[in-house]
Amino acid sequence: MSDIEKDIPETEEVPEEAEEISGTDEEAPVTAEETPEEEITEEEVSPEAVLEEKIKALEDAAAADKDRYLRLLAEYDNFRKRSVQEKFNASADATAKAALEVISVIDNFERAVAAECSDENYKKGVEMIYDQFAGVIKKLGVEEIDALGKPFDPNLHNAVTQVEDENFGENTVSQVYQKGYKLGDKVIRHAMVVVANP
Repeated sequence: MSDIEKDIPETEEVPEEAEEISGTDEEAPVTAEETPEEEITEEEVSPEAVLEEKIKALEDAAAADKDRYLRLLAEYDNFRKRSVQEKFNASADATAKAALEVISVIDNFERAVAAECSDENYKKGVEMIYDQFAGVIKKLGVEEIDALGKPFDPNLHNAVTQVEDENFGENTVSQVYQKGYKLGDKVIRHAMVVVANP
């Protein structure tokens, strides 16, 4: 062996397996990361099922819309009724206040009519004015509370005193000091009365 051949190191033998691995890129094995993911095919959904789902969704939406509509309609109806009632109450209150002022004038005319007067024409004139005022409150819907001889009702009558009287039944109005008036079911002024046999 020559000196040159001695200087060259001997190469180790490469096993056959290693030779296979060290091949070209084309021969390299394909790893799991490099494999394209297989598309997972779901079971095909029938068109009927899709349509049924859409129909159900639309029916649910329609039911929700109908419910909202009915609620809104009920709220509006309640608002309308409340508004009408408030207007009626406001009108009734204004009428009651105006009538109460006129009623105090009527009270004075009743006293003037009941007073003794030698001048018949003067008395007749006072009675005519009294009738006019009574007609005005009647047109407004104001009625006198019928109290004399009726059972005492604290909602309509204001008892100022009590007496024992055989001519009247138990808990009955025996005398009216001041007339009471009402507008529909609303009491404008309670009747001041004397209650017999409470």
